[in-house]
Amino acid sequence: MIVTPSPQSLELAITILKKGDLIGLPTETVYGLAGDATNDLAVAKIFESKNRPSINPLIIHGSSQETLKNHVEWNTFAQLLADSFWPGPLTLVLPRKASSSISLLASCGLETLAVRIPNHPVALNLLSAITKPLAAPSANRSGRVSSTRAEHVEEDFPTLVILDGGDTTIGLESTILDLTTPHPTLLRPGGISREELEEVIGPISLPTTGGIKAPGMMKSHYAPSLPLRLNALEARTGEAFLGFGPTLAQSNLNLSVTGDLREAAVNLFKMLRLLDRKDFKGIAVAQIPTQGLGLALNDRLQRASAPRDI
Repeated sequence: MIVTPSPQSLELAITILKKGDLIGLPTETVYGLAGDATNDLAVAKIFESKNRPSINPLIIHGSSQETLKNHVEWNTFAQLLADSFWPGPLTLVLPRKASSSISLLASCGLETLAVRIPNHPVALNLLSAITKPLAAPSANRSGRVSSTRAEHVEEDFPTLVILDGGDTTIGLESTILDLTTPHPTLLRPGGISREELEEVIGPISLPTTGGIKAPGMMKSHYAPSLPLRLNALEARTGEAFLGFGPTLAQSNLNLSVTGDLREAAVNLFKMLRLLDRKDFKGIAVAQIPTQGLGLALNDRLQRASAPRDI
């Protein structure tokens, strides 16, 4: 059930969360399937509802730095980044405090927590009012295309109460940066580019191991039901063509005719959902540059086209 944000619907959402149930929550990145991060049963419902693998940890959302500092060990890098990019699409992985009340299930047994402050008025109002951190992975069945509008959430979770925050303004999940390593490490590119982060804290490393330390690191993720073919020049017989920039081939949809990477990020999941139809047998996607937000776009497309994880 999609509801318009109001004092009454906010109170309804808080009542649901306090009972240990889940809601659909808008953020600037994608919609989240939100539950009380301190409630083991609520966190378990998130994994169960999404059919999410138990090795894939959740991002913890808070209303303020002070709230999140109660649960993680803070450091200089965290302060610089939080002051520069929060509220916003940046998730920081930090050591978990022994005193944290966050459910251990949310971190899948890791001694770290992934935390952020979302930049959306509905999410911030709710987080401030409930005074508890929320676990809120993307509101879609695990591995499938993320939701960028309330109607997408309703398709996967028709009985869920969903706060309607309109279309998301970024359209890609948050960037995830690991601050538990000797040098800050980019675990997942997202709504803030590596270049923007390096302007604040200097060089950032890439992960050297295949372990899952944060959401979005599984090889197969963000996938439509149809197979994806990347770096395509045109569609083959039976395929839909998702273009980018000026292209000689006829596109069914174009992420950005002008080649604007921010526009493409906003459109990616929405257009993948629109093309994921039975009258096509696959989706061909045009080549996208790898600088700036293009790194995150290519990350999502590569995971969406990978063989499905078991």
